[in-house]
Amino acid sequence: MYKPFGMIPALPTPLNEDNSIDFKGLEQLIEHLIDGGMHGLLVGGSTGEYSLMSMEERKEVIKFVCETANGRVPVMAGTGCHRTADTINLTQYAVEVGATSALVINPYYMTTSRQGIIDHYKAVAESTNIGIVIYHYPDATGVELDPELIHEISQIEGIVGIKNTADGQHTSKLLALTKDNPNFAVLTGFEHLILPTLALGGQGAIGVVHNLAPKKLAKLYDLIVNENNLKEATTLNQELMALYNVIEEETIPGTVKAGLEALGLPGGSSRLPLVSASENYKSKIKAVLSELGELRLKQLN
Repeated sequence: MYKPFGMIPALPTPLNEDNSIDFKGLEQLIEHLIDGGMHGLLVGGSTGEYSLMSMEERKEVIKFVCETANGRVPVMAGTGCHRTADTINLTQYAVEVGATSALVINPYYMTTSRQGIIDHYKAVAESTNIGIVIYHYPDATGVELDPELIHEISQIEGIVGIKNTADGQHTSKLLALTKDNPNFAVLTGFEHLILPTLALGGQGAIGVVHNLAPKKLAKLYDLIVNENNLKEATTLNQELMALYNVIEEETIPGTVKAGLEALGLPGGSSRLPLVSASENYKSKIKAVLSELGELRLKQLN
């Protein structure tokens, strides 16, 4: 069973002027990321605006990304829903169309117990033959899973990893608790924590800046994991810090879509209540990407 690793971009969903999905633009983005050396693709995550899509749209996007990737890189499908039954159904659909793993956000809004959270993940994992990745994002859900609870969930057969969009202390504790589980991967969801997570033995990162500088993110991974060159990795990470910072200055995915458009790739607007980036921000992120050399690289292509 596939265990996620490496640099995995959380795909935004390009939109047309009428707010419909721009599948041609999505195809361009996929090719950009595969050519950039990304180790996989996440479709239907928060950055992809999954919560603002109908179930049919979610299925269409998952299927399209799987077909376009065509086995060249693993595809992780965001399949989390409020109801466990709906999560199971969408996960099974993702299996049918070729997803390699499924990202499942923990239950939220409808408050449940620790056992309810465990039972939710167990039911989803037992329903499918692909790996289930926990999506832990307490800033968005208002529900924090402590490292001990995540460790307990990690013992369930079929649970293969976590996108841990939590602080460094939480991630460090989780890495310590799960280090002896060869079937469980810890990936950070915060760009600022990529270097320390990998240096402490984490398996990778799922993030948004990957969409804008994939080759540099792939290089950062190689320097730490494959070359054990922490000195050069630290220098590269420092160069990327301006991008890490600017991507959070306004609402995601509006910020990453503005960055894509600066690179000549489709982004489009965001669906309400999300908003597009301001004109001031568009100038700012273009300047950051120019400083990183990404605009020059795009012109060369």
